[in-house]
Amino acid sequence: MKRTEIKRRPLADTVLATLEPDTKEYREHDGNSLYLRVRPDGNKSWQLRYKKPDGKWSWLGLGSYPEVGGALARQKAAELRADSAQGSNPLATKRARKAAEMEAASNTFERLAREWYASKRKNWSSGTAVRTIGALELHVFPVFGNRIYQEILPMEWMEFLRSMELKGIIEQTSRVRGMCREIYDLARVTGRATHNPLEGLHKFLQTKPVENYAHVSQEELPPLLRAIRAYPSAPDIRIGLHLLSMLACRPSELREARWSELDLEKALWTIPSERMKRRREHLVPLPRQAVQLLRDLHYLTGNYQLLFPGRSDTTKPRSNTVFLMALRRLGYEGRQTGHGFRHIASTILNEHGFDENHIEAQLSHVKDGVAGVYNKAIYIKPRITMMQWYADHLDELERGNIVQGHFGKAI
Repeated sequence: MKRTEIKRRPLADTVLATLEPDTKEYREHDGNSLYLRVRPDGNKSWQLRYKKPDGKWSWLGLGSYPEVGGALARQKAAELRADSAQGSNPLATKRARKAAEMEAASNTFERLAREWYASKRKNWSSGTAVRTIGALELHVFPVFGNRIYQEILPMEWMEFLRSMELKGIIEQTSRVRGMCREIYDLARVTGRATHNPLEGLHKFLQTKPVENYAHVSQEELPPLLRAIRAYPSAPDIRIGLHLLSMLACRPSELREARWSELDLEKALWTIPSERMKRRREHLVPLPRQAVQLLRDLHYLTGNYQLLFPGRSDTTKPRSNTVFLMALRRLGYEGRQTGHGFRHIASTILNEHGFDENHIEAQLSHVKDGVAGVYNKAIYIKPRITMMQWYADHLDELERGNIVQGHFGKAI
């Protein structure tokens, strides 16, 4: 549209979008001293004509079009005219508003959360870091990301967390609450907040369901071991389930394992610190059954860096639900999880009189203390003996040669 074709003001949105440039720059009046400036190259921007305190007229830019639409430009112009009517310099008040907007942008919950994440991630495994920022981006930032964190009320956090509970993701809700509480703690200890709106909310929320680490009873363990042995789908996942049942490791530790971590000749698996929950290198003895399973797996995935490479991207491990889904296919949904094998191993080994310190070391439950530097090979010789006994014991259970009482209390 040519400027000579304009019939009314304020300028309609269609006029703003189609107004054509001329050989020279020109300004088209929108109304109330607000103008749309059109350059020969087609760029458009808003300007307000105002009188300075010395009585001279000047121009004040209000932003480029279409980033600043007509409605927003008129709103900005009205605010600045009001300031001028009260004796304020529109240029000074515009700068003050800009400074306030920038300060507000730096006080958003997302900005604070990403600062917290950056300070914590160096102490996490890569998996923990991905899960943490993923949960914030998926659940929290869409709701509170652009809010000024000091203005979010405890009641709003309660309503948000309860809405997550209604989706059935109880454990995720608990983790998100813990993250956000720590994020506010960062603001509080650095003098940017005086209270934490998430304090005490856990008293009114559901707790993590026991099924999260579900594990079968003693009577159900032999059939489960036989079902794993006969797993009909992917052979690598069958081997993975068998190793999980035998080694008492965390599912993520096995799923993300690399061939370079294994020494099958020495029957040892060294899990690097960056993949461990406590950021400490961990040594896992491999019973002869595990060594054979790993040799079988090497025929399948030995050409890759990972033991369980992804299907679409072999540089990344299989999905974090791959073992859980396999157990579901075997009919054990809600009855057995990958993590639940750790509970079973702990219970059986404790009931058969193995040293609690050896068991805790195998589970990488070593407590922080004053003893000094953590020893990754702590109790390695008795653990080699213990885990070979455990692998043999599972074989006997699978064959049905052992009958024993119910499992004790799970850890």
